[in-house]
Amino acid sequence: MQYQGVLKKMPTENQNTVQYYLDMSSDFLNMNQLLNREMSLSFVTYECLNCHLEKKIYRQGFCKSCFFETPTAGDWIMRPELSKAHLGEEDRDLEYEKKVQLQPHIVYLANSSNVKVGVTRKQQVPTRWIDQGAHEAIEIVEVPNRYLAGITEVALKEHVADKTNWRTMLKNEVKDENLVEWRERLQEFIPDEAKEYYLASNTETNIQFPVEKYPKKPKSLNLEKEESYTGKLVGIKGQYLIFEDETVFNVRANEGLVVRIELH
Repeated sequence: MQYQGVLKKMPTENQNTVQYYLDMSSDFLNMNQLLNREMSLSFVTYECLNCHLEKKIYRQGFCKSCFFETPTAGDWIMRPELSKAHLGEEDRDLEYEKKVQLQPHIVYLANSSNVKVGVTRKQQVPTRWIDQGAHEAIEIVEVPNRYLAGITEVALKEHVADKTNWRTMLKNEVKDENLVEWRERLQEFIPDEAKEYYLASNTETNIQFPVEKYPKKPKSLNLEKEESYTGKLVGIKGQYLIFEDETVFNVRANEGLVVRIELH
């Protein structure tokens, strides 16, 4: 069977084991059902997720011009502390920025390769944690806008990591941590503006990923360079497909690539 479509981040469902899906234009694949199947991935062309033109992808699934123009790629996306919609100040499109920034946001701790702090919109819990490959996570504060979440993250990352080591995450070389204790230790470093939003009584969320075999030395697949690859799918974690030969493919990092998938 053969499928073709433009890569976008895999939608997920947090069930007993995370369920992964891949949107291939006219087909919607449940990737869990493809575990232990051999498949071929082939690079076809590019399609910008914003203008949908056949233009080389620059970052985040966008061509270069769209990356610097679309409001969905503003600096405040990666750096929430730069959010200004609460002040009525526009970055690229104030209406869009108000819609996204002026809604409840969560500052959280997630354990994927190590304990790290992060920010996400409340409606993206637990999706954000799944995408990072976190096997456990907990909310620290729930604030009414993105700016407050951003300044809280900036303050807390002085005392806890804010990055994930993708190799450690994929090798599953992680230990369980008591995230309630971590949250309590970090409470004193929450900025004054966000202290009233501290979540004192919530518990950890635990996440199970569909992985049959973890790689010992994961090798990242550059599909643009290699053009095609064939291997047996043995796991999915974060937004990575894990193959039996320890090749891994980051679907999210390859958004905007049009690919052909053939199942054997």
